[in-house]
Amino acid sequence: MHFTIFADGGARGNPGPAGSGAVVRDEKGKTVATVSEFLGHTTNNVAEYTAILCALETLAAQLGDRTERADISVYMDSKLVVEQMNGNYKIKHPNLKPLASRVKELIPRFKAVTFAHVPRERNKDADALANEAMDRGS
Repeated sequence: MHFTIFADGGARGNPGPAGSGAVVRDEKGKTVATVSEFLGHTTNNVAEYTAILCALETLAAQLGDRTERADISVYMDSKLVVEQMNGNYKIKHPNLKPLASRVKELIPRFKAVTFAHVPRERNKDADALANEAMDRGS
C-alpha cells in the first residue's frame, strides 16, 4: 500500500506566527487525512518539520498494525528540509534537530519513506492548510 504526503509549513515574519499543513492521499489519490496546525511564534523550517511529523503520526494512527506495510512518498517545496531528511545536508539549527530526530524515529514504523522536492505550485493544498492554520492563530 502506498501513500503520498504533501507537506508545507510557513511563518509570517520568520520567525513569526507559524502554521503547518499536510495532505495525505492513498494510491488512488483519495485524501485520507489532512493536517492544519497553528504553532505559535516560530520559524518556517520548524513549521516544515512539524508538518511532516504530524502527517506521519496521523497516518500511523489511522493504519494501526498495517503501518509497517505502507510505502510513503513525502513531497515538499522546502529544498532544505528534503535535503536534510535525505542526509545530503547537515541539520545545524538546534530547534530543528529534535524535530528531525522525531521524524527519523517514526520512519522505521513504515515499510519505506522517501522525500522529494516539488515546485511550490505542486504543493498548493498543503500550503493552503498551513496558511489556514496561521490565519486561525493570528
